[in-house]
Amino acid sequence: MNLDDFIEKAVAWEVDGVELTSYYFPPDFTPLYVSSLKRHCHLDGIDVSATPIRNTFTWPAGPEREKEIAHVKRWLDVAADLGSPAIRIFAGDAQKGQAEAEARRNCVECIEACADHAARRGVFLALENHGGVVAEPEGLLEIVRAVKSDWFGVNLDTGNFHGVDPYADLARCVPYAVTVQVKVEMQPKGGPKEEADLARLVRMLKDAGYRGHVTLEYEAAEAPLTAVPRYLDRLRALL
Repeated sequence: MNLDDFIEKAVAWEVDGVELTSYYFPPDFTPLYVSSLKRHCHLDGIDVSATPIRNTFTWPAGPEREKEIAHVKRWLDVAADLGSPAIRIFAGDAQKGQAEAEARRNCVECIEACADHAARRGVFLALENHGGVVAEPEGLLEIVRAVKSDWFGVNLDTGNFHGVDPYADLARCVPYAVTVQVKVEMQPKGGPKEEADLARLVRMLKDAGYRGHVTLEYEAAEAPLTAVPRYLDRLRALL
């Protein structure tokens, strides 16, 4: 399945938008390819809700950091051309021999180095709670509170906190969310994976005043072409 096939599947499932993730773009894609995706979505009446990318922002000053910043700025341009309101970014793991506090400071510096470009292009930098130095809410919130930009926020992934009470951890971060990815499973500390309480998650988003797209990010064991329509129906009813 390529991205055009994915858009058609989303249309068949009658969703409102699609995340067009950078991993699934052809390696040699052109501006014409980007505009063709935008055209496809527009003619099918579907939004591009976000553009997730992969990056590492814990590098100290130097060539590796500059490479990552350039990569993120490039995808800010792609997202703007798509009409996407946000790119999902990662913080990353601490580098070898690096304290996590230092790694988070580096992340703040990298985000701020991209913030002016994000503002010019009108695309949010949405930092996901995706392991590494943001595996717990304290680490994520440390970065969120340090970055000074109106074009920065959280990509809240509901399946990525694994503390004693993941719902409480999510509730601390949801006020900063600019994009949201809902997973159908959660895994509290020391326990097995369990079915997510979708009603509780939706209520949490509503109580915090979140008004953006809610993306279903399906990663469970059941075949997605069977499971996804069922979960979409459940989310629609709750939303």
